[in-house]
Amino acid sequence: MSVYQQMMDTRVQRGAGYLVLVDPERWDIQEVEVFIKRINTSGADGIMVGSSLIIGEGAHQKMKKIQEIATLPLILFPGNVNQLTPYVDAVFFLSVISGRNPQYLIGDQVLAAPVVHELGIEPMATAYMLIESGRVTSAEFMSGSKPIPRDKDEIAVAHALAAEYLGFKFIYLEAGSGAQYSVTPRMVQAVCKYTDVPVIVGGGIHSPEVAKALVEAGAAFIVTGNVLEDSSKTHLMEAFAKAIHKH
Repeated sequence: MSVYQQMMDTRVQRGAGYLVLVDPERWDIQEVEVFIKRINTSGADGIMVGSSLIIGEGAHQKMKKIQEIATLPLILFPGNVNQLTPYVDAVFFLSVISGRNPQYLIGDQVLAAPVVHELGIEPMATAYMLIESGRVTSAEFMSGSKPIPRDKDEIAVAHALAAEYLGFKFIYLEAGSGAQYSVTPRMVQAVCKYTDVPVIVGGGIHSPEVAKALVEAGAAFIVTGNVLEDSSKTHLMEAFAKAIHKH
């Protein structure tokens, strides 16, 4: 079964899915092994791996280790073409539709497509929309993309409709790594009202309560990352899973 179909099944069975983002650059090999094993048993539905920066050879080895240990679907969340690796089950094939930089709209995608094909990775076409988060994030800085203002729901809706008409499989509303504020439930609700494409929301989701509010607004998948990088907070994964899934 494809990772995309597994994700769709999760949405039907659990109401919404929970994905945990792992940045290999932030963990040593022993730490990442412990973290992945914890994710496996947390109630999460998938593991995302990726970074805004170039991943070196050491990080690729960590990704190989992650693939060996992971019992959940493993999805690459690439910051650039150099991060493509065979050690994943699928890749969010991103186009930064909120920006106007042709490199991130189509340029990198053309370079990446033959590599994805050669590696045999399942591509999942994803319309990536960067949303204002209260501070400059790594994604904003590295992509050179101006984020959509967090109170301009109509702009987000227009981009989301374009994504649907272009045939994207997911819409990803991203506040960015280290975001001060998450995407607002109101924006999520507006996008979900006008489109049928599953909406992924990530960045700035610091508590299960925020995650639950975003699911209630219509989010199909919630992503957490930075909030779990403090080892004293990894227990929150179970709380996030419980808040996100229907009971």
